[in-house]
Amino acid sequence: MSNLDVHGSLEPLPTPVTASTIIEVRQLMKTYRVGEIDVHALNGVDLNVRRGEFLAIIGTSGSGKSTLFNILGGLTPPTSGSVAINGRELHTMSDAERNDLRKRTVGFVFQKYNLLPTLTAEQNIQIVRDVAGRPIAFDERFKEVLEMLGISKRMHHKPRALSGGEQQRVAIARAIVNGPAILLADEPTGNLDTKNSDIVLSLLRDLNKRLGQTILMITHNPEAAAYADRTVQMRDGCVV
Repeated sequence: MSNLDVHGSLEPLPTPVTASTIIEVRQLMKTYRVGEIDVHALNGVDLNVRRGEFLAIIGTSGSGKSTLFNILGGLTPPTSGSVAINGRELHTMSDAERNDLRKRTVGFVFQKYNLLPTLTAEQNIQIVRDVAGRPIAFDERFKEVLEMLGISKRMHHKPRALSGGEQQRVAIARAIVNGPAILLADEPTGNLDTKNSDIVLSLLRDLNKRLGQTILMITHNPEAAAYADRTVQMRDGCVV
């Protein structure tokens, strides 16, 4: 499905996908201590994500996919193993460098939209640019993205005046406003009905195909995973 149903046909722009690796994970382990028991959330995960790829990681609750998401985003440290983002090892970064990674290199989309209710859609997007120290005005490329997402005329509305699908599209815009190399999406359609899920997933695929955006999506839904170029399945903390 394309987003023709939402706001007109989008002709894909030729964006060559290179074979270079943007995320490299080696023997990643994450162990939590629960009382007197060690719980192995990740158990020796190896994974490569190519630049410009749309990758879905699928698994049931407890498979380790959300733990992997948090480690890749620099939100949680691993117990052992290595993660390289754009050729840089996360474990060698200072706290300030990891914070900068989250502001400039990695964009996040979550199941809950996490929009600030007192701000308009535009202000919710702009606050990310303010934090990153970027110019106030949206550039022409980002105005094109807003058109792609079908929300350019909804910028002055607060979240309560937006549908769930529109709120998630604002969240996507917020995630990519700074031009991150990687977009991490954790169950991005978990709160949406089937129609809006298809719209959001189609938009993610358009961002990948038209703009070459690298996307790593966590999901439990095989139908959502089918929108990606490649699917990796996790079970019991391992890639299977």
